[in-house]
Amino acid sequence: MTFTELLKRNRNYRFTWLGQVVSEIGDHFNNIAVFSLAYRFTGSGMAVTWVMLARAIPAVLAGPVAGVLLDRLDRKRVMIASDLVRAGIALLFITAHNRQSEWMLYVLSGLLMFASPFFTSGRAAILPNITTREELHAANALTQTTQWVTTAVGAFLGGMSAELFGFDWAFFINFLSFLFSAWCIWQLKTPRGHFRAQRVAALTEAEVARPWHEYLEGLEYMRRNPLVLAIALVGVGWATGGGAAQILFTLFGEQVFGMGAVGTGTIWGCAGLGLVCGGILAHRLRRRLSFAGYKRAIAISYVLHGSTYVLFSQMTSFGWALVFIAASRAAVAVSSVLNTSTLLEHVPDEYRGRVFATIESMTWSTMMFSMLGAGIASRHVSPRTIAAAAGLLSSTTAIFWTWANLSGRLPEPARVGTRPDEVEVHGEAAR
Repeated sequence: MTFTELLKRNRNYRFTWLGQVVSEIGDHFNNIAVFSLAYRFTGSGMAVTWVMLARAIPAVLAGPVAGVLLDRLDRKRVMIASDLVRAGIALLFITAHNRQSEWMLYVLSGLLMFASPFFTSGRAAILPNITTREELHAANALTQTTQWVTTAVGAFLGGMSAELFGFDWAFFINFLSFLFSAWCIWQLKTPRGHFRAQRVAALTEAEVARPWHEYLEGLEYMRRNPLVLAIALVGVGWATGGGAAQILFTLFGEQVFGMGAVGTGTIWGCAGLGLVCGGILAHRLRRRLSFAGYKRAIAISYVLHGSTYVLFSQMTSFGWALVFIAASRAAVAVSSVLNTSTLLEHVPDEYRGRVFATIESMTWSTMMFSMLGAGIASRHVSPRTIAAAAGLLSSTTAIFWTWANLSGRLPEPARVGTRPDEVEVHGEAAR
């Protein structure tokens, strides 16, 4: 199925996608503005590290809460609440800028990221419920590819707008984008009248009163399914070096190439373009790959990702640096699309919110230490050296994945069928 056919025939997915496009472009307006402000307030790369840590820690803490609530409550309402809370926080960044308050950047960044997993994990969890089995892979590929298109577009536009119109404009655009996303999610319809998870058994009073036990149940599910756990650990492996990249893009734009917010935005933008190309490639590969072929593709992707990131780190030409960062992110995109499709096909609805939220928390936890290490190292070591080390770290993922695969530790679990009553209203007739 093509992306165009999916958007034309599936009303629910079309609204979800439109909200994603606008809100994620707004996110990158915020990101570029905050990173640039943090650097300009202090003149130190460590300030960018503190911003990223201020985002990472709340994201980690929010994961267990978001996972339990998304598997317990109406996912649509949780997602709308997340958008509205983030809209209010986005406006407060204007105050932080006008007061030139470094601490407000940290606090607001943390609040923004605490609210985010309730939306992002929710969007992943409802995807099999608003698509048919035929549509599911195309919907996943388009969702992730769109995320990377908006990275490119949002970063380019965010960098240019910050320089031309000022930072307040970027924050106001982010505020409007969250409101639009909330409106789009409000348009989702279902014959059941809600978007709660399908459960095998109803919640008991003990589970309601002790949500931590419910979260542990989700962890136990992941432990019992080696492939699901391995996919989560792949994210951890990438984050060992990927966290540093969140700091390094700003340092490369501001310090290495001396191009300010425009340079930072351009690097982020080309990384986004690479992700888009990788997402499209993965969509085409998925239809041709066997399960064994899928596992080989993951290993190859991580080798290519790490090696091209090392090359990016050593380029003296800005143009060649952009080429290699795009290639590195294309390889990441292939593994991300293939792994997410595999999760959507194999994880039952009742565990889906917890699985995606847990993976997000695990990734952010690792990124947090990676960012901290990169920030501390930036005081003593050049950004080029840090980036080369980050690329090598990310590549080690391929070694462990290949070992697990060759030793027979990654069997394919049973697929989760999409029942007719799980597919929500879609198509023009649903109106």
